[in-house]
Amino acid sequence: MTVTISRLYNNYDDARAAIHNLEAAGVKSNDISVVASNADNWYSDDRKPSTYPDRDLDGRDDRAEAAGAGAGVGATVGGVAGLLAGLGMMAIPGIGPVVAAGWLVSTFAGAAAGGLTGGVVGALTQAGVSKEDADTYAEGLRRGGAVVSARVPDADAVRLQGVMDRSAVNVSERSAAYRQAGWKSFDPKSPPYTADQIRKERELYVRR
Repeated sequence: MTVTISRLYNNYDDARAAIHNLEAAGVKSNDISVVASNADNWYSDDRKPSTYPDRDLDGRDDRAEAAGAGAGVGATVGGVAGLLAGLGMMAIPGIGPVVAAGWLVSTFAGAAAGGLTGGVVGALTQAGVSKEDADTYAEGLRRGGAVVSARVPDADAVRLQGVMDRSAVNVSERSAAYRQAGWKSFDPKSPPYTADQIRKERELYVRR
């Protein structure tokens, strides 16, 4: 029996770290998905590989990473690259442009097209996020965040939740911070954040 676990991250780089950690923990790339805000246009031509393969978008040659990391980690780099090589773009009401890869894409595509009951909040609940947290996840995406979801064996869920928590947002604390600033719930009719707003938002949560 499998379960789906999901976590919210402050940005794509934190989400990518979680994907690497999941791969290293034995989760297959086709069981992992990522959706990340692209409101600040981080996923543009200057982040795509040109003179060397960089499918995990970390600015380093995938071949050198695999060669220098040893067989186990090298295999992990290949798996993550396989997932992230499938990144594609779409626009979601209330969130704006996102990039996404993996099995979750079709669910979010339904939200983007307006054909999914409950929109993006409904998509998140289908991806394993509790209804109580889905509003915060959606708002986190709107404010420049990313969501990673993984389908894992039930027996491994607790262990892998710990793996995903390493770079994840504390959703209870983030929800409280949003509400203290006057936020109530995710509104798909709200205007997406601008690149400048996202930069300022991320500065609030820089790890020290």
